[in-house]
Amino acid sequence: MSLLTVYSENAPSTPEFRSNDGTRIMHALREVGVRFERWDASRQLSAQDDDQAVMQAYASDIERLMQAGGYRSVDVLRCLPENPNRTELRAKFLSEHTHDEDEVRFFVEGAGVFYLRLAGRIYMTLCERNDLISVPAGTRHWFDMGPSPRFTVLRLFTTPDGWVAKFTGDTIATRFPAFDNQTV
Repeated sequence: MSLLTVYSENAPSTPEFRSNDGTRIMHALREVGVRFERWDASRQLSAQDDDQAVMQAYASDIERLMQAGGYRSVDVLRCLPENPNRTELRAKFLSEHTHDEDEVRFFVEGAGVFYLRLAGRIYMTLCERNDLISVPAGTRHWFDMGPSPRFTVLRLFTTPDGWVAKFTGDTIATRFPAFDNQTV
């Protein structure tokens, strides 16, 4: 179930807001310029499905998103518990960073947590299957896939370069609750 928990960036143990209601999450994130929507991830994926199969399964969603947002490229990021690189991948995304373009993700399987640093607060956003999130360009954030990751996301980009991060060097991510795939 999607979940938004908001903390002061100086008080990582005391939530100011918490909701698993999709409409409330959408409105709370919209207030800080973040797009959050519940869509229908209508296709079931198997462990054998490669990136091309995932993109074919969601071709109509991809086309609609690309046309609506002016995106020029799309890829699939899929991480399952048996991925031998899961620890390194998790560590990379756990470092606070920004991007020069919006970070658009449509979760078609599993879950992960985006931590958005906006206006002195941390918006800890648990995204799962059916969630679409667009983090505005320049927003400080990090992503936690948990120690046993299970997620597949479609990532859309306005440039053909794909995922390019500018790491801030700030260790703020270490002060907030991690995603353990069970609770946040």
